[in-house]
Amino acid sequence: MRLHPDNLTALLHLCEETSVSSFYPHVEPYEHGMLDVGDGNRVYWEASGNPEGKPALALHGGPGSGAGALWRRMFDPEAYRIVVFDQRGCGLSTPDAADPETPLAANTTGHLIADIELLREHLGVDRWLVLGGSWGTTLGLAYAERHPDRVSELVLFSVTNTSCREVEWITRDMGRVFPEEWARFRDVVPASERDGDLAAAYARLLADPDPAVRDRAAREWCRWEDVHVSTAPGHEPDPRFEDPRFRMRFARLVTHYWSHAGFMDDGQLLRDAGRLAGIPGVLIHGRLDISGPADIPWNLAQVWPDAELILVSDEGHGVSGSTTADAIVAATDRFRGR
Repeated sequence: MRLHPDNLTALLHLCEETSVSSFYPHVEPYEHGMLDVGDGNRVYWEASGNPEGKPALALHGGPGSGAGALWRRMFDPEAYRIVVFDQRGCGLSTPDAADPETPLAANTTGHLIADIELLREHLGVDRWLVLGGSWGTTLGLAYAERHPDRVSELVLFSVTNTSCREVEWITRDMGRVFPEEWARFRDVVPASERDGDLAAAYARLLADPDPAVRDRAAREWCRWEDVHVSTAPGHEPDPRFEDPRFRMRFARLVTHYWSHAGFMDDGQLLRDAGRLAGIPGVLIHGRLDISGPADIPWNLAQVWPDAELILVSDEGHGVSGSTTADAIVAATDRFRGR
C-alpha cells in the first residue's frame, strides 16, 4: 500500500481495500513515480495489474479527493494495466493545495487534460479505457472530447458536467431538501455575499489571511458536502473530513473549480458530445443522487448514441451500494477483451 502524507488518509485507504466486496481483491502497484508536468507541479502516478494488459486510466473525484486503492479494484488485474494518478494539488502530488500559499492559477481542467496526455506519453500508451467517478466523469468527458483518438471506452459513474446550473443546484437549490443544514452553510458567508456565487464566496474565505477563517470555511464546506450526498439509505459521513489538512485541500480545490464552472464554456460537454462518436461508454448513476440529478447522465446519453445508461434505483452518489459496484465491474469486464 502506498503511503499518504496524512496518517488518517492512509488508514482510510487501507479500509477501502475490503469495503466493497463486488470489486476485485486488492492489488499492489508494480510501478509508481512522480511526473513533472510543469508550472512547479509534480503528479504522483502508479500502475498495477498486468503490465502487458489493456491500458486503463482511473480519474478520481473531488476535485481533490486523491486516488486510493479502491480505484485499482474496479478492474480485472489479470486483464488490465491499471493506471491511477493524483490530480494537481492533492494526494501525493506536489505542491499540496492544503497549504494556503500553494497557488491554484495553474490548476484548471485544461492543465489536468494536458497532465493526462503527458502521463500517457510517459507510459507509452496509445489508447486507454478511461474510468471516472463524480468530478472524474467531468474530467474524463473533457479529456475524451479533446482527445477522442486516445480513448478506447469510457466507464463513468455518478455523472457530472460541473456546469453553472449544477453548481448552483448543489450550493443553493439543495437547500430545499436540507433547509436547516443549508442555512448553516450559507451563513458562514458574509451577509452581503449570500445571494451571490456561494462557491466563489467560500473560495475567498479559504484564501483569508486569518487561519481561523480558513479553517471554519473548510470545515463547513465539507460538512455541507457530506449532507447533500446523504440521500441514500445507510449513508455515513466521510471520515476523511475529520482530517484538517484533507478538509483544506478538498475545499480549496472544489471551490476553485466550481467557482469557475470547471474552467469550461457552460454546456461545453453536451455541446461537444458528438466528438465521442464511436467510443463505447457506460453511464452509471444512482437515482437517489439528488445533488447530481439523473437528468445529467440522461441528457448526455441523448447526444452520445454509443453510451448505455444504467440508473440504479435505490443508490445515491458514488459507490454507495453493491449494485453500482456490480455495474462498474460488469462494464470493465465487458471491455477487457476489446
